[in-house]
Amino acid sequence: MIVTYRYRIYPNKQQKLQLSKTFGCTRFVWNYFLAWREERYKEQKLATTEAECRKHLNSVLKEQYPWLREVDKFALEDALIRLDNAYNRFFKGLSGKPHFKKKKSHRFSYTTYSTNNNIQIDFGVMAKDKTKNRCWGKIRLPKLGWIKARIHRTFNGKIKTATVTLLPSGHYYVSIAVEVDKVNNKNQTPEPINYAVALDLGLKSFHVDSNGNRVEAPKVLARYEKKLKKLQKDLSRKKVKSKNFEKARIKLAKLYQKISNIRNDFLEKLSLQVINENQVIICEDLRVKNLVKNRRLAKSIHDASWSKFLRMLKYKAERRSRIFIQVSPNFPSSQTCSDCGYKNEEVKDLSVRIWECPRCGSVHDRDFNAARNILAEGLKLLSEINKPVGLGRSEPEGDACGGKTSTIGGTSLVASLVCEAGSS
Repeated sequence: MIVTYRYRIYPNKQQKLQLSKTFGCTRFVWNYFLAWREERYKEQKLATTEAECRKHLNSVLKEQYPWLREVDKFALEDALIRLDNAYNRFFKGLSGKPHFKKKKSHRFSYTTYSTNNNIQIDFGVMAKDKTKNRCWGKIRLPKLGWIKARIHRTFNGKIKTATVTLLPSGHYYVSIAVEVDKVNNKNQTPEPINYAVALDLGLKSFHVDSNGNRVEAPKVLARYEKKLKKLQKDLSRKKVKSKNFEKARIKLAKLYQKISNIRNDFLEKLSLQVINENQVIICEDLRVKNLVKNRRLAKSIHDASWSKFLRMLKYKAERRSRIFIQVSPNFPSSQTCSDCGYKNEEVKDLSVRIWECPRCGSVHDRDFNAARNILAEGLKLLSEINKPVGLGRSEPEGDACGGKTSTIGGTSLVASLVCEAGSS
């Protein structure tokens, strides 16, 4: 199992120069071979493979441009792999056509591969900075040597790749992909407190679960909106490409990064708590692209980051031997009475927060009622896929043990379970 650890790094001036060279060379290789492949197809109707590009890079391009040898060769080869993957996705209709990369972009990255111990991380030199509560260490990367890094956690496993990223704020990060033992990772996961829980995601509250617990949304963008507008106004008054323009741009980028960090911290901690406390997690399969068409709610929906939260639940469920189910977005969770099953069309109005069932007289909180309905629907679908499930002792049919996704009636199920457990 591959797990990625992200650390902030602090390169010196010489290392920053080398990183800038590497970013530029990988961009050059991408653009060169994008044009080369397009030209070959246009003139000769030839489809170019990644192997042909690599051969041309080593035998022709590096001779023609010797400065390509000054940077990490794996970074250049990875640019070819990513270009080939981009074409494959385009041919399958999964994404748009690959485009040329611009130098004026403020976000750069490259990936290098571990071989002969060329990527290392030193946890032994960590020292606690009591004033800022930081742990310091070192990370070794090809062509860069040892770089000072902020180490917030350690790991045990085999390093596979390292991706270096420069953000618009000017901060450098390295993401290290590590191959870890899935069994050991499972043993570190606590026993769940509850068997199953359903979450109803919303804007008034971030989510309300089927146990009646309500988690308020941080609404980070709304908190910093006034400051954002001021910095955007300051930037618009500066002369483009001037030193003051760059200072204002970095100041604005740092605020955007702060907003992103606060939001991500909230989502990471909440998703981990939900996964650790429950064996089965059930949510709606939200169609966010359709929801943001409502201009009055679009900003709040983007700020809530529901899609990112659902992705976190999905991959953490796979890692920690949990079951993650998403019910169909067409399921009327808010309109259906969780006691008698009556469907009340009037509840389509989002302003209706409390309603009384005309059939049985039950009074419902809109979000809590929806969570209860999602729970019932999810467990019903789970029973169709699998026989009665024991706590932490289930094995869905098909490829569920491998963390695969199966779909039944528009509902997706992700189950990452202990394959040796067997069905009950």
